[in-house]
Amino acid sequence: MAIDPLSLTRQLVDIESTTYHEGLAGAFLYEFLSEQRYAVERQPVPQPPPTTPGAGNGERFNVYAALPDVTPDVVLSTHMDTVPPFFGCTEDDEFLYGRGTCDAKGIIATQIAAADRLRESGIKVGLLFVVGEERDSAGAQVANTMPKGSRFLINGEPTDNRLALATKGALRVELRANGRMAHSAYPELGESAIDKLLEALHDVMALPLPIEPEIGPSTLNVGLIQGGRAPNVIADKAEAHLLIRTVGPSEEVKQAILKAVGDRAEVTFSLDLSYIRMRKIGNLPTMVAKFATDIPTLTNWGEPFLLGPGSIHVAHTPNERIAKKELLECVDLYIDLATSLVS
Repeated sequence: MAIDPLSLTRQLVDIESTTYHEGLAGAFLYEFLSEQRYAVERQPVPQPPPTTPGAGNGERFNVYAALPDVTPDVVLSTHMDTVPPFFGCTEDDEFLYGRGTCDAKGIIATQIAAADRLRESGIKVGLLFVVGEERDSAGAQVANTMPKGSRFLINGEPTDNRLALATKGALRVELRANGRMAHSAYPELGESAIDKLLEALHDVMALPLPIEPEIGPSTLNVGLIQGGRAPNVIADKAEAHLLIRTVGPSEEVKQAILKAVGDRAEVTFSLDLSYIRMRKIGNLPTMVAKFATDIPTLTNWGEPFLLGPGSIHVAHTPNERIAKKELLECVDLYIDLATSLVS
């Protein structure tokens, strides 16, 4: 019986799997793919340090599947984790709604449905579903140490069913400032970590960032700020987490940040994904992705391509959704792309 990607999307979206808490989704996919006669393996991925925002303590692992004893020519891949908050699947005649519908559980379902038809046509295909893409690409890093010999990797992210010709990179920056606690009535007796952090952030946000004419400008987002003890206490600790979407080598940006921050905070670069250019295939419509993907970390899995249903504009929002028609159409697009690559 053919796999119904709409039904499978509903099942996946109803499983909570925010980053660092992907275990239940991985277990579901392991069982589902085993029932589809695949040889399935788990690739364990460690949890981050407990101090990491949102860190979990449960099992997490990538899922890889292929027919027994088959070295795939092409691997379809995307990620199991989602951003918070979790909310389950609802629908109307046109759309499926819920966290992960387009980023990227609907894509998982579409890739599984495509792989089912590809293997029936004799194409040697594999499936790789990783954890951690939304934070640190930890799952992709683990997967890259155990490639399966594939020549091509088709990665899935929401591209409106268009083939991406380039993606921006991602530089995650963490600033941690230290101070000295004191009673807020006597600020001269203390040293505010929050004041240091805010001043450093002001200077970092004022930095001119590189622009690439064909891809666009680098962008910076301050996504998390925390620190302090209470309004009447001079703060002894404060931190901020930033994400810069890069359009070229990151070293110039790193050095500018270090110079701007100076000794006001400790700077950590916890993720550095390079921007990627890819080639056009056939007559597929194309786009340039302003977001980053796991592709720069999966270098051992073959020549990369990026394609998927859904719009990145509704990913990470309370109105995340995917058009049923677009999801079904992408099954055929994956089949056509994989077949043309292998042929």
